[in-house]
Amino acid sequence: MRRRLLALLVAAVLATAGAGVLVQWVQGADDRALAGARTVERYVVVDPVPAGTPAADVAGSVELTAVPARLVADGALDTLAPLTGLVTTVDLQPGEQLLTARFASPESLLPPGTVPVPAGLQEVSVSLEAQRALGGRLAAGDTVGVFVSSQVLGATHLTLHKVLVTAVDTGADDVAGAPAGGGLAETAATTTTGGVTDGAVLVTLALSAADAEELVWAMEHGSVWLSAEAEDAVEDGTRTVTVEEVLS
Repeated sequence: MRRRLLALLVAAVLATAGAGVLVQWVQGADDRALAGARTVERYVVVDPVPAGTPAADVAGSVELTAVPARLVADGALDTLAPLTGLVTTVDLQPGEQLLTARFASPESLLPPGTVPVPAGLQEVSVSLEAQRALGGRLAAGDTVGVFVSSQVLGATHLTLHKVLVTAVDTGADDVAGAPAGGGLAETAATTTTGGVTDGAVLVTLALSAADAEELVWAMEHGSVWLSAEAEDAVEDGTRTVTVEEVLS
């Protein structure tokens, strides 16, 4: 009985030792493979990176790794400098090499006819008659002044300056049934003259939270008129205009 127990104990010790040797051999397999091949350093993803991530935020999820030269993918990077200002176009998975083809400028990922919304701002769309939106001649990237009128007070004021236009749709002839009067309900014509819809022009603006509140109030309780206001346009001299101001 003692001999049998001793034999079992010896077998268990040998099995454990053998397993340890096997684990060490497997762990060293990669090192042995690399030792026999020419390697180069390339960035490899170590943590998942979602699509749309700025390149500056990717740095913490990749690391330089020795890769067999024969396995280096086209466009694999050994520096992050070429990615400045770009964002990922797809999800990046751990283990894959960091490729230039996985990045693009933020603008190239936007729908045609739009521009990025500056950080900290939000977008608000307003449906206006063509005459209130420069005849529909606005384009994404333009900056506008926003005039607000109150029919109740009988007053008008150039309330917002140099507001960024992020998108324009001149084909919205009665968007979602909304009146195209720039505020209080009016019936908009839907004829077309010279390629410009004589009806609703849907203009999307990038605004701070406070400015967005003012614009929405104007659309709900008054009316809105836009002007083309370039970056170098003078803002001085504005005031709240009433009938007394106009007819004095």
